Order: sequence, then structure tokens, then C-alpha cells
Amino acid sequence: MVTSGSTDEPRLPRLARSPKARLAFPLLLLALLLGIDLAGGAQLRIGGLMVAVPAVCASFLAPGPVALVAFAAFPCLALAAEGNGQMDTLNFPVTLATAALVGVASVMAARVRRRRERELAQSRWVAGVTQRALLRPLPDRLGRFAIASTYMAADQEAAIGGDLYATADLGSGRIRLLVGDVQGKGLAAVEVASMLIAAFRRAARHHTPLRAMPGFLDRNLREDLTDLADAPPPQPGTDPEPEAAESPDFLERFVTAAMVDVAADGDSIEIVNCGHPAPILLHQDTVLALEPGQPAIPLGLGDLTPEAQHIDCYDLAVGDVLLLYTDGVIEARDDLGTFYPLAERLAGWTGLPPHDLLSVLTADLLQHVGRRLGDDVAIVAVQRMS
Repeated sequence: MVTSGSTDEPRLPRLARSPKARLAFPLLLLALLLGIDLAGGAQLRIGGLMVAVPAVCASFLAPGPVALVAFAAFPCLALAAEGNGQMDTLNFPVTLATAALVGVASVMAARVRRRRERELAQSRWVAGVTQRALLRPLPDRLGRFAIASTYMAADQEAAIGGDLYATADLGSGRIRLLVGDVQGKGLAAVEVASMLIAAFRRAARHHTPLRAMPGFLDRNLREDLTDLADAPPPQPGTDPEPEAAESPDFLERFVTAAMVDVAADGDSIEIVNCGHPAPILLHQDTVLALEPGQPAIPLGLGDLTPEAQHIDCYDLAVGDVLLLYTDGVIEARDDLGTFYPLAERLAGWTGLPPHDLLSVLTADLLQHVGRRLGDDVAIVAVQRMS
């Protein structure tokens, strides 16, 4: 479930999306305006409104249909002028010339709009491919656990941002989860997120213990950022490097993250929290925020991050759901500035399986913010099944 913050906008009815229906609307409008003009006589002349119809069509019709509407406006103007006795006046040629200019401009505007729509569609397709490559879909089931995940980008023109999640199978029934949030936005944040996910997967392949994970990820992240910062500047005439590489504080970027190891028998979990919002455990009818026992520093802050971090351990019963999320959830505000009450909402959804829980949660979150997210959102729900 990977969505964008704008995907839940109201959709047009099927009839309104039909090309034939869209073309019929301006033609009927021309006929209606002509009827009104003829009925009103010399006292009511609305030829100017007929001239404006092709311009309106440029916002939703292709160039060909816009040209057809522009041509249809000429006989309508002639019939209106004939009916009102305006055919022999000096104003009639001016009206026809105006209709011709508006028609040509409308066709050109429609062409520009269609080209930009194709470019936007291509950009969204590329963003979607990048999203799937960076955030690989999590398996629905891993060992004795059911898993669901969702990602919603705040930028309605994109499908990707700086939030991230990943899982790793450590063997012998043990699994590891990661949810993180990169400081900053844009392509720079995406690049940092890809670096961290790659380091996380390397750590899983090398069986790095959870206690040593923050130090391992921090070292790898700083090395990757240093390599990127030391890259040669772009040559004249080429596309510039991502904004991060041009920023003087590039090496000061950091990532908040929560990492969870689940025991092979599923009876317990271990959590290392590096400055990230506390995971939430849904146990029967209770909602428990798993606050870290000791404060930890986000990844990427260099020597400030110790080699080994404090680990918090919790029991996990059959049916329990562990929810990991980024701060885009709890910092989401409604029109009055009220933060989204995550724990309060979860109290009414404690019996839902992961996929249903995320469906209800994301729908409620979008409704809370008026379907316009202020920050990216990533959520992972894991339930012990046996």
C-alpha cells in the first residue's frame, strides 16, 4: 500500500471523464448561448460569451476538440448577428477577428497543457519506479508474523520522500524491522534514505547485532555522505547535482530511526530507538507507547553516536500488534492546528489485523488533515500470529 497524500481527492463521475461528453458540453453551451442571444433580440447580445467558450475548453479538452469548438463558434456568431441585425455593422468583423484570435490561442494553450500533463505523468511514473526500487514491498507474512506497510508522500506531485522502512530475515525465525525519517526533503532526502536502507541490508547480511546497529549504520551513512560531498562539481551545461551536495551543511544531515529485533519464538522484541517517535504496542485493549529507556541520538551525527546503544525489551503475546511510524503521523494538524491523536484513535482499533488497521488509520489521518499532508508518512504494522 503505497499512496500519495493527494490520492483521495474526489474523482469526477465516469460521464464527465468521457471525451465525447467533454466535447458535447461546450457545443451545447454554444447552442444555449445562441438561443439566449436570439431570444433577447437587440437588447441582449452575448456574442462575447460565445467567443470565450473555446478559451474555457482549453483547460480540459485536447487541441483537436478545442479547434472544433472554435470553428463551431463562427456560425453561432453569424446566426446571432443575423438575428439581431448586426451583420452589416462594423462591429461584426471585429467580433469574428476576436473569435479567430481566441480560437488560435486556445488551441495553443491546450497543446501546452497536454504536453505538461504528459511530462507530469512521466515524472510520476519515474517517481513510482524509484519508490518501488527504494522501498521494496514488505512481505505480507514473515515467519509467524503478519506485516503491512504504507507510505504517503506529502508532495502531491511526487510519490516518494525521505521516510523509509525495511525488513530483514536474520534466519532461524528472527526478523529485524527499520522505520526511519531523513532530515530534510526533496531528492537529497531520498538519496540519504537509499544510503541508509542499503547499509541496513548490509548489516543484516553480516549478522550485525542490534546493539551495534546504530554505530554500523552511522559509520556507513557518514562515509556515503562524505563520498557524495566530495564528488566533483557538475560540468557547465549539465544538470546540477542534488540540492544536498550543494548545501554547506550536507554532512550534518541525520536520520531518526527505530529498529526492532523479534525473537525466533516471537515471545519478545528488542528495540533500539535513535531519536524516533516511540513505537506503539497494541495488546488486547491497551495502547502502550514503547518509550526508550535512555535517550538516543539520531543516525549520521558522527562521534555523538556511541558504538552501542541501549536496548529496550518487551514481551509480545499472540495477537499483539506493533506499530512503527514516522513523525508525519503525530505531527499532522487539522484546520484548527490540532495534532492527530494517534494513541486515542488506536484505542478503538485494537482488534484489527495489520492491513485493516493501516487502511482505517490512513483514511482517518487524511480526513483529519483535510486530505493534504504536511509531511511524508511511513507506517509499518506487525502482528504476532502464533
